Amino acid sequence: MFARIKAYAWQLLAVLLLASLSGNGVLGWAYLGQRDAAAVARASIVGVERERDGARAAAQACSDGVEGLESAAAQRHAKAEPARAAAAAQALALNQRADYTLSTAPAAPGDACASAQALGAAWLKGRAKP
Repeated sequence: MFARIKAYAWQLLAVLLLASLSGNGVLGWAYLGQRDAAAVARASIVGVERERDGARAAAQACSDGVEGLESAAAQRHAKAEPARAAAAAQALALNQRADYTLSTAPAAPGDACASAQALGAAWLKGRAKP
């Protein structure tokens, strides 16, 4: 009977050893899968960090460009100020002349062409003054 118990013990030990071996195999396989997933995640993080750094550099370059454009616009604005003032003065004179022309009664009522010729002649007389 002791031999039988010993045989069963060896069989039980063999089954337990086989179960342990298969459990270790499953755990090893799961570990390798997780290790591979972690490596892929790390690589993905590196790629995303590179994208982030590239986007940050592009945004900085864009900001620098906008600042340069702002500076150039301020310089051009200051440089063009005298021309704008001269144009405003000329426009004022022309607007006054237009107001005068529009407020003047027609020289020849009913004849637009003759009235326009009279206005032109008056304008030319005004230009001929020294």
